[in-house]
Amino acid sequence: MAEENGGAPQVKMSVLAQHVRDMSFENMVAQKGVTGTEVQPDITVAVSLDARKRAQDHQFDVVTKFKVTSKNKVNGDTLFLLECDYGGIFHVEGVPEDQLHPFLLIECPRLLFPFVRRIISDVTRDGGFPPLNIDTVDFLALYRTELARRAQAQAAAAPQGAPN
Repeated sequence: MAEENGGAPQVKMSVLAQHVRDMSFENMVAQKGVTGTEVQPDITVAVSLDARKRAQDHQFDVVTKFKVTSKNKVNGDTLFLLECDYGGIFHVEGVPEDQLHPFLLIECPRLLFPFVRRIISDVTRDGGFPPLNIDTVDFLALYRTELARRAQAQAAAAPQGAPN
């Protein structure tokens, strides 16, 4: 492997495949029938990430999971629910072991995001709603928030009154 930047290994990453692992769309308006009430959508987007090493050297499965819920602000009824697990298989070399976890959960989802955004837009449009173009996700902030949440949970689980 070529060495650059004062002996540090050069990072190499390539996307080997992308795929929809799982997806569902529920149009509650169509299921319940259209009512005469005014519709003011309130949309929430929840994002979670997962990364796993594959059997092959330097290959990783990275999955971004989106759960999009649209509720009517007027009466609280759910308009639609979309869940999409979008994954990629990545070949990654030259990333130090201590930096691999953040690399997989920040950089890889960043590359997948434009594709899953397009899928979400198309599915909502094809489901009878205006196309939903979700805002760009800050995967670095998401990663930091998850680290803080885990640290807080670990601190809460630590025995109280233990000697320091």
